[in-house]
Amino acid sequence: MSDTQHRPTPSGLLRSLLLMAWMVEARDPYTGGHLWRVARLSEVLAEAAGLPEREVQRIALAAFLHDMGKIGVPDAILRKPGKLDDEEYLAIKQHPDIGLRLLQPHPLASLALSVVYHHHEMPDGKGYPMGLSGQNIPLDARLVGICDAFDAMTSHRPYRQGMPVERALAIIEGALGQQFDAELGALFVALGRQGRFADIVGYSDEGIPLAHCVDCGPVLQRYRSTQSGDHSWCPACQAGYRWQQTATGLMATPDGSHRSNGVTQAEDALLMDHLEERWSVLL
Repeated sequence: MSDTQHRPTPSGLLRSLLLMAWMVEARDPYTGGHLWRVARLSEVLAEAAGLPEREVQRIALAAFLHDMGKIGVPDAILRKPGKLDDEEYLAIKQHPDIGLRLLQPHPLASLALSVVYHHHEMPDGKGYPMGLSGQNIPLDARLVGICDAFDAMTSHRPYRQGMPVERALAIIEGALGQQFDAELGALFVALGRQGRFADIVGYSDEGIPLAHCVDCGPVLQRYRSTQSGDHSWCPACQAGYRWQQTATGLMATPDGSHRSNGVTQAEDALLMDHLEERWSVLL
């Protein structure tokens, strides 16, 4: 068999990046849909900023991949149901460096490297990993950093409820030029107050609202292919749920079952197919 037959295809290389990102999200029971939401928020902001369509899509892809370095963070920290202590926070802060090392050898690294490595930098120089400031931070990383922080603020955690959208927008507005890029942050706040994020906040995919375990709070995985009668299990307590069709759409209802052993949730194949097709224009 020739070397050409063994060589990965561009679409296969793209799929490998998407699956690496998915592996991180599947390990954290409380952040379901975070990658999709940050990608969509970044797409909306990049479009509003007047960037060319190809660059808009590149940034959306990079946003989906931004946390891939968390694959090297221990489960005990990534899945901790409470606030992190100082030592654990230092471990989490290593994920841009881990992401850089993972991504650098990949043939498609240039599509996402600056976002993966720099999305926690801040204009005032107090971010990490390099402490870059102002315009020294790549534009795509400044943009994705705003969207990442907003989703973190508006998403539920086991130790706190997600903030209302307006409160999160006010926090961003109050930190313009310090934690968040002044121009992009002001544009993001304006978009939020126009209601542009209404079909993103609280969703895990296009038209799929988040569902949570009623006992302990983690996100219940609902796939694009999920139908009435299908089962899901809480990724933390392993309680069973059955999806039922209601007047407002599919709802997850506890069915009294429990799974004895936790299993990492498989990727949503239809979502992966959709994202691969959507971002194949970048190859």
